[in-house]
Amino acid sequence: MYAAAVADQLSTPILDAESSNLLQSISSHGGYAYVSMATLAASGDFRAAEAAREMAWEQLHSGPWHSVLPVWRDAYSMACLHVAKFHYRNGELKDALRVLDMGLIMGGMLLRKDLDSAVEIISAKTRENDDRCESFEKSEHNLAPEAEFDKVEVLQFLPAKSLSCKTVVNKSAPSMEAFLREHFLCGSPVIISDCMTHWPARKKWNDMDYLKRVAGDRTVPVEVGKNYLCQEWKQELITFSQFLERIQSNGTSSDGPTYLAQHPLFDQINELRDDICIPDYCFVGGGELRSVNAWFGPAGTVTPLHHDPHHNILAQVVGKKYIRLYPASLCEELYPHGETMLFNSSQVDLDNIDEKEFPKVHDLEFLDCILEEGEMLYIPPKWWHYVRSLTISFSVTYWWSDTGSSAVS
Repeated sequence: MYAAAVADQLSTPILDAESSNLLQSISSHGGYAYVSMATLAASGDFRAAEAAREMAWEQLHSGPWHSVLPVWRDAYSMACLHVAKFHYRNGELKDALRVLDMGLIMGGMLLRKDLDSAVEIISAKTRENDDRCESFEKSEHNLAPEAEFDKVEVLQFLPAKSLSCKTVVNKSAPSMEAFLREHFLCGSPVIISDCMTHWPARKKWNDMDYLKRVAGDRTVPVEVGKNYLCQEWKQELITFSQFLERIQSNGTSSDGPTYLAQHPLFDQINELRDDICIPDYCFVGGGELRSVNAWFGPAGTVTPLHHDPHHNILAQVVGKKYIRLYPASLCEELYPHGETMLFNSSQVDLDNIDEKEFPKVHDLEFLDCILEEGEMLYIPPKWWHYVRSLTISFSVTYWWSDTGSSAVS
């Protein structure tokens, strides 16, 4: 049994069982002030709980993410649970939910089940309150209404030569054997159609009413700006409702388009996870599923030209996307960044190619396509790809390794 609500209390059995060992571990890494505050928090001091959370937050931002000691991620989760308990006791459900989401996003795995269970309890109570107050208005339109596709109009804002070369082959529900033989083993992209009709997400995620009801009060990280290679690009933490409001107002804030990109949303929000399925093709090769991420944003959001280390299926649930693909063999011709953090990203801006600086790009052959709702695109490892949303778009990516791949760090 995990976290549960008893009267006006949230019980956290894993935290209760692991607290002593965790505090001892934090002390061994010099976190004496944190331990002092966390001990006071456990005995009922709200200010101490907030102070402990702030101390752990500072540790999480003391250097590159990969260098943060795992114990400080667990310390942050612990402090978030203490703070959420106070909010819950005072009937401040949305504040409690916000703090718990921060624990899920930034915290470690030790107390994950306590966080998940507390979120489930508070989310249910929040929805009950909203239903009683009848404060939720029924949406009168879909997230991405069906519209006539005008290829001439679309070509005006796509990269040069788009949809004029080779297009990605489209196959209806190929067998596992055919996918293995014709695409997986030889590293050949393919659009897979007719494999998502049974997903609840196909209908539910195009309904603003549904998305606000199951996720509206949840806190999510979003990207703001043209893309991650631009200097003005930044990240924000906002509620899902605030994010949906930006999408309805053409998806922008004062600083540019807002994009929920490459976020493990389905680890955070169970209701949305239940709306999708892992494609059978992700088990080809005998490897392991590495990550399942959400990509949700307005028309015009761009993921610049880059490559990823694993097999990738991009499932288009809502809306349309344009995708351009270059083979892994063209790495040198696509001018990857020299920086360690950006080694898998190209210096070439396909939306505005500088042919003097990057002369090799102009004549390169590529594959491209428009990925429609209900279609999945298989992208082999190390294939370069550029992605642009043509409408409001909600996609899911599945990364998996084959038996020869090492674990993701």
